[in-house]
Amino acid sequence: MATRNLLHDPVWQAAELGLALPDSLHAVSVALPRWQDVVGYEEKWPDVVSRLQCGYPRFVIHRLVQELAHVIGAGQPCLPFPSRHTAQQCVSFIHRQSGAPAHVVEHNGHYAVVTTDAGYDNLKAFWQHTGLIVSTRRAESVLHGAPVALHDGREVRDSLRRQLAELYDCAEDDVFLQPTGMAATFAALRAVMRRTPGTATVQVGFPYVDTLKLQEKFGHGATLLHDLTSCAADLRELLQRAPLAGCFSEIPGNPLLGSADLREITPILREFGIPLVADDVVATPLNVDLGPYADLIATSLTKYLVGTGDAMGGALICNPRSPYHAELKGIATSLHEELLWVEDAVVLERHIGSFPERMRVHNRNGLTIAERLRRHPGVEQVWYPKWSFGEAYEAVRRPDGGWGSLVTFLPKNAEAMSPRFYDNLELCKGPSLGTSFTLACPFTLLAHYTELEWAESCGVPRNLIRLSVGLEDADDLWQRIERALTA
Repeated sequence: MATRNLLHDPVWQAAELGLALPDSLHAVSVALPRWQDVVGYEEKWPDVVSRLQCGYPRFVIHRLVQELAHVIGAGQPCLPFPSRHTAQQCVSFIHRQSGAPAHVVEHNGHYAVVTTDAGYDNLKAFWQHTGLIVSTRRAESVLHGAPVALHDGREVRDSLRRQLAELYDCAEDDVFLQPTGMAATFAALRAVMRRTPGTATVQVGFPYVDTLKLQEKFGHGATLLHDLTSCAADLRELLQRAPLAGCFSEIPGNPLLGSADLREITPILREFGIPLVADDVVATPLNVDLGPYADLIATSLTKYLVGTGDAMGGALICNPRSPYHAELKGIATSLHEELLWVEDAVVLERHIGSFPERMRVHNRNGLTIAERLRRHPGVEQVWYPKWSFGEAYEAVRRPDGGWGSLVTFLPKNAEAMSPRFYDNLELCKGPSLGTSFTLACPFTLLAHYTELEWAESCGVPRNLIRLSVGLEDADDLWQRIERALTA
């Protein structure tokens, strides 16, 4: 049976709750077509959760991974990990957080952590926040009896590194492949903590939820400077009070799409000898050049670089233009394990060649939709990198780069209108971004459901809508959006 073409036939109706987006065993998104489905997903309503074919892999444990965990753990609370070392890190985290018993189990050269009911929440937290997960492709291979294949496929990993090095203007050995984007951020955190042990970090700009939680739970404390209008002054004041191991910042942030002004931030950090870890997932290396400012770049390959929505991967980039390049690269090399599963690397390598061409279409469509939303009488506010602290973004935008395809907006009378718009939107609706097909979600509900008041205190409205604009015809996209706005 032919796979459903989501560019022309999106999954958006109530009866389609729980379908994989895309229609693949390895999909990283899932259809949540109604506002109440999102609430039910967050509150774990049985009639919602029971219909989910999958979910974002760090948050929803895929049935293949569950099956592998059951095989290895013999029915005990268990999750597989990509290496003995990552499993041992998880055991240490469980002991530190809860004191619950936990141990590493080996199965045909693969590893898992077995714990008790008391330790399972911490087991899942380690899996979610660090991104050191076993992919669905790896789980499927192990269940089918495949041997450990981490050192096979060197050519495909080398090709993937080579193409990433071209995008980031660096050497191939400056690229450290990771199993997920969050694993890349965790690798950056471990590197800066190794450089300055026992020292806290700072997050500049409101971040993606797990970026901050990673620093809070696996670092030595983290301060959030969410106000981009005063972040440079706030950063200097913070550094004058106490040392820091590193500074993390998304260019641009998710979901408000503003950027810290690195022309101000980086000189302050360099004055105090502090590395900047930048996340360019939303902008992508086609659009921005962070080389003059960042020391490490943590990125996700799951999003725009592959575009298919059915493969996980990440990369940590050691910027050759950083004054700390040799030092940080030495640390990253000493900490690195080759954990990107070969079958995932094959999918990523197969599609990364088309990334520049695809991204240019994403850029055009994103700008078109953002401009039309700005003019629509039913829209209260639009966030987009061109206008949200646009001068800061312009400072790092490449001469031929665009502003990306992530657009966030708030309808007027949002409490009543956002659910109505969302339910009537004839486009795919679910978590994640960067897919070739458009994906919409009520981002604050999905990412911050248990901390909505805190998110709003940081300027993030609970009823905003985030669009990851795809490669569809822009006029057709707009007609679907406009119909939902006027429904």
